[in-house]
Amino acid sequence: MSFAHSLARVASSVNAHLDLVFDGFLARQGDAAQIVAAMRYACARGKRLRAFLVMESARLHGVAEAQSLWPAAGVEAIHAYSLVHDDLPCMDDDDLRRGVPTVHRVWDETTAVLTGDALQALGFELVCHSQCSPLGDVRATLAHTLAQAAGAMGMIRGQALDMAAQAQPAVPNEAQIAAIQAGKTGALIAWAAQCGARMAQADSTALGLYARALGRAFQIRDDILNQEGDALRLGKAVGSDAVAGKATLVAALGMESAKSRARALVQEAQDALSGYGAAAETLRAAARFAITRES
Repeated sequence: MSFAHSLARVASSVNAHLDLVFDGFLARQGDAAQIVAAMRYACARGKRLRAFLVMESARLHGVAEAQSLWPAAGVEAIHAYSLVHDDLPCMDDDDLRRGVPTVHRVWDETTAVLTGDALQALGFELVCHSQCSPLGDVRATLAHTLAQAAGAMGMIRGQALDMAAQAQPAVPNEAQIAAIQAGKTGALIAWAAQCGARMAQADSTALGLYARALGRAFQIRDDILNQEGDALRLGKAVGSDAVAGKATLVAALGMESAKSRARALVQEAQDALSGYGAAAETLRAAARFAITRES
């Protein structure tokens, strides 16, 4: 199965699963309709790369799709929460996300904060669901490692470093930018790619090396697209990073050097999967996609 087909298949499954979850919320608490509507809106239209990494790494380790769908949807809920909060006026103050108005523009800032909070909680609810794994130890490990990836030592650390860098007059060096990206983008990608091995209680070292390189390449491509991408395809304004003084490798190294670094990271990601042989070809294709995508 090609990467594009696999990604589309995962996206369809995760979208349907999240819709069932939101429908269930409404059936139980009709007075939560606005928050549920905002949660559904925030989760719509994503590529589902993180979900794909969860389900593909699970397939690689013999874990059933019926199980891996739960943490796949969970990591997408966590990712959506981070975007809702990232778009707030106190952060990046963005008007568009995925081609549509951001949550705080459609509703208001209070609703956006609560929506992000609810999506974060939902992520852990899905990962801890009994249908994710019959083994409590596995569910506990997934929840613990997801908290680490999303929290003060992971994604939140990356966001905090990013905000601090914007307030400084000097352009951060490459090591500082790598630290920002490892948290802000890389932490959830790394968790997703290692999820399948953890569900199977197998060694996740190789997938961790793959994911770290993939996450860095993915973020560099984001930075490149923000400079020279197409706003319609991106679904958000182009050039906002430069205006905001964002810490990017494009700013630190220049466009061509950043592109070269991204290509090297993709090769590093693919090499990390050598022990899996041909079974990991779809994951290798995902790494190549990371630096060729247009949105």
